[in-house]
Amino acid sequence: MSATRRAAVLGSPITHSLSPRLHNAAYRALGLDDWSYDRFEVDEAALPGFLGQLGPEWAGLSLTMPLKRAVIPLLDEITDTAASVEAVNTVVFRPDGSKAGDNTDIPGLIAALHEKGVEKTESAAILGAGATASSALAALARVCTGEVTVYVRSERRAAEMRHWGERLGVRVRPADWADAVRAFEAPLVISTTPAGGTDELAERLPAQVGTLFDVLYDPWPTPLAAAWAQRGGPVLSGLDLLLHQAVLQFRQFTGDPRSPLAAMRAAAGLG
Repeated sequence: MSATRRAAVLGSPITHSLSPRLHNAAYRALGLDDWSYDRFEVDEAALPGFLGQLGPEWAGLSLTMPLKRAVIPLLDEITDTAASVEAVNTVVFRPDGSKAGDNTDIPGLIAALHEKGVEKTESAAILGAGATASSALAALARVCTGEVTVYVRSERRAAEMRHWGERLGVRVRPADWADAVRAFEAPLVISTTPAGGTDELAERLPAQVGTLFDVLYDPWPTPLAAAWAQRGGPVLSGLDLLLHQAVLQFRQFTGDPRSPLAAMRAAAGLG
């Protein structure tokens, strides 16, 4: 049967995205044979035109960099979750033609932590700053009962993270990247740096470590994640985040309350 309902992931670059594999596996597993999910290379300049030419068969879009903030002025409304970090990764097209934005990264991160047994933590550390770090802070607002130390490379980044902490109701203490090895004293560490950003720290782990959530998934494992696992500490990857946020997107796009997590996990090679 030819697809009558469509969804896709947009971004630049986008060829590496696993989202089509995950969503299409979910459709097949749950019998949604008239659904399809694609990927499109779209940058900020091309985004308005792309949105404007979509027909009624479109149900939703997943967004990655650099579109998560650029899309906001093009939407009719966004959820409080998306507004809290000024980032939208999910667009739902409603029957009346309106476009609503949401952020499934934040609840996806929380769900991934819960699956690993991290329900609450007394403190946490974040490596790096930026959009992913702000989403991590938003998740920690619901998981961490104490202070979050954020290790950054500049005073500008420190000021940004203080701002997000105040906005999200999280006690944030910025610290200099030169002291980043201190992050490993925390029971939960979330690394939000680009590939290679924590390689120098991998050889400086203490004997005892808590839980690491490294938001990268390609290449994997990172040197930090590999060293962490050798210490016996629980490790989550960006693939865990991708899976859990994709389940939430699937439900919003299709209106189907079932969970395709098992099918998506198998499609990602984790089954």
